[in-house]
Amino acid sequence: MKNNYLKIKKFNKNNYLKTLRLLENKKVNTVCLSGNCPNRYECFSKSTATFMILGDICTRNCKYCNIENKKPEIVNKNEAENISQVVDKLNLDYVVITSVTRDDLEDGGADQFQLTVEKIREKRKSCKIELLIPDFGGNNLALEKTVNLKPYVLNHNIETVDELFPKLRPEGNYLRSLSLLKKAKELNNQIKTKSGIMLGLGETKKQVLDTLKDLKKSKVEILTIGQYLAPSPKHAKVEKYYTNKEFLVYKNLAYKMGFKHVQAGFYVRSSYKAKTYE
Repeated sequence: MKNNYLKIKKFNKNNYLKTLRLLENKKVNTVCLSGNCPNRYECFSKSTATFMILGDICTRNCKYCNIENKKPEIVNKNEAENISQVVDKLNLDYVVITSVTRDDLEDGGADQFQLTVEKIREKRKSCKIELLIPDFGGNNLALEKTVNLKPYVLNHNIETVDELFPKLRPEGNYLRSLSLLKKAKELNNQIKTKSGIMLGLGETKKQVLDTLKDLKKSKVEILTIGQYLAPSPKHAKVEKYYTNKEFLVYKNLAYKMGFKHVQAGFYVRSSYKAKTYE
């Protein structure tokens, strides 16, 4: 079963290379490449990507993540403009902007989110923007600044169950993430809120359902559930490969809990086909 699931989907190689070269020429980072996402070939071939700001080095060391962890570089002052040029060149009407976590910055990178959104809107005023944000270290002023940008969707991934946070997200905090999601909705009830969780890291069914209940209590509307795939042997190992039937069970249970939109499946990622989650 595992080998059947891990096959790369068919994609247009020419379109893929065209998008890749554009990103490289503009020196624009994506979580698609830095995170070694299995969907990157398909997405690039369809002229879309999840743009990643604040560089490509993270101050945190989550055990499932492929993004490099070490002392980060100074934020590139041209980053926001370069991303806006790529968005314009690709003629995008829906964009996902995420970031590495920058605990070294006082505002956690909120200013760079603001600048990037402003630059995109200068070129493509009607473009819908989804922001996939870090927890800002619990900085409510940074969150408020981000919410005030009025993104179409505000996303923050819970990633895993509470019981696995100490092992997999040692610098993160389960309750802090839930608080951020709830606070965002309190600051602006019109913004759609979203979160995602990976399965296959050793969680139990009860723990998953408890997490979904906590996300619902935190006013999350859009939910993604996908299979964890280890980027390398050095990362947390896959404890279980879920079947399509099991993903469907969780999808149906999430809808019964009251989530407005749920995507669940082996290759589902937080930003994969994000436009369809509207």
